[in-house]
Amino acid sequence: MYHSLLFFHSITRWLLLMGLIYTIYTAYKGYTKKAHFTRIDNAFRHWTATVAHIQLVLGILLYFKSPIISYFWKHFLEAKEHLDLLFFGLIHIIMMFLAVIIITIGSALAKRKKTDQDQFKTIFIWFLIALLLILMAIPWPFSPLANRPYFR
Repeated sequence: MYHSLLFFHSITRWLLLMGLIYTIYTAYKGYTKKAHFTRIDNAFRHWTATVAHIQLVLGILLYFKSPIISYFWKHFLEAKEHLDLLFFGLIHIIMMFLAVIIITIGSALAKRKKTDQDQFKTIFIWFLIALLLILMAIPWPFSPLANRPYFR
């Protein structure tokens, strides 16, 4: 089960990143060009938030099934000294959880805005902040904290 969760968590990461980047791009373009907020814009807002929630659920399940996390909590005093273990034990989950909260708040606020410009602006700001947090918290192959391959 652990390897299946890891695979789906890895694949969903790319779906979320693509959704966030596209939604941020269209929000920026819509805001700067004073475009109308269409049903497609709203669908991308909604589905990006939905994929973020799916990714969070997969991540939480993975967190409780992971042998790395199990080791981290059983040997906390020793493990917190290792960046790789500390990253997955605390940093990754906290930053990702915050990013999903930010996406959720941004999506909910944008849905309630009255003007198209306010909807685009809200999505752009909140989703961009979440994207930056996510990019910092992903264990990229080049990361000094913890590195993993692009696909697992």
